[in-house]
Amino acid sequence: MARIRVLVVDDHRIFAESLAAALAAEPDVDVAAAGSGPAALRALERAAAEARPYDVILVDAELGGPAPGGAAAVGGSPAVGGVPALPVPRPEEPGAVDGISLVAQVRAARPGVRSVVLAEKDDPWCAARALQAGASGWVAKDCSLQRLLTVIRGVLRDETHLPPALLTGVLRELTTARKHRTESEQLVESLTPREREVLRCMVAGLGRKAVAERLFLSPHTVRTHMQNVLGKLGVHSTLAAVALARRAGVGPAEPVTVRLAGDVVERGSQLA
Repeated sequence: MARIRVLVVDDHRIFAESLAAALAAEPDVDVAAAGSGPAALRALERAAAEARPYDVILVDAELGGPAPGGAAAVGGSPAVGGVPALPVPRPEEPGAVDGISLVAQVRAARPGVRSVVLAEKDDPWCAARALQAGASGWVAKDCSLQRLLTVIRGVLRDETHLPPALLTGVLRELTTARKHRTESEQLVESLTPREREVLRCMVAGLGRKAVAERLFLSPHTVRTHMQNVLGKLGVHSTLAAVALARRAGVGPAEPVTVRLAGDVVERGSQLA
């Protein structure tokens, strides 16, 4: 019997341990739990290094937010033996990420791992974001264990699972997002090549002085380019320009690496 390796990622300790214990009772499921995004990424990396990669991760939609009170375990199973207890989550842990960001990171680093988001409530906007990030499913936390197992097995067959009540809302959100992206792409295409370079520097968080040094321009010239970028994009602030650029798929400018006497120094990665 082929075994399914599942990683539960939830910073609500009781829920995570209870869900992991319920899944562990299945004859074809191996399960572990992680209490934060960084812990999940470490577990995925360790499992891959041991040639025992996870097949599916179950990610709390509100990972990193306030712990929900009194969430019931899926299937109503109590926490039992066989599943290691989770450490108390550390809010100050560096590199903490929310659930949707974790899905995106896993998709980029471990494309063979399927992600399913566990949610307290159905939210079409959040569900659409999860799908865009690479999730294969969205499941209510209070669903039955059998329903969750159906989703887990389904996503391993490359199926996408959403509650029927969410379909219309998610499709509307995805259509709206695509429309905004198309409009944003058209605005970005109106920029000159130099203005696009400046925009990528803005997306990277560089200030005027840093942009000038990077592109070998005077601060006055950079100011003019930035003003032109805002005008052509139809926005009134750098933050709005960056948001529009991201919708259009514009990535940040890459850091400049400078070698000095054998030392490597990264430039252009900090705000000026």
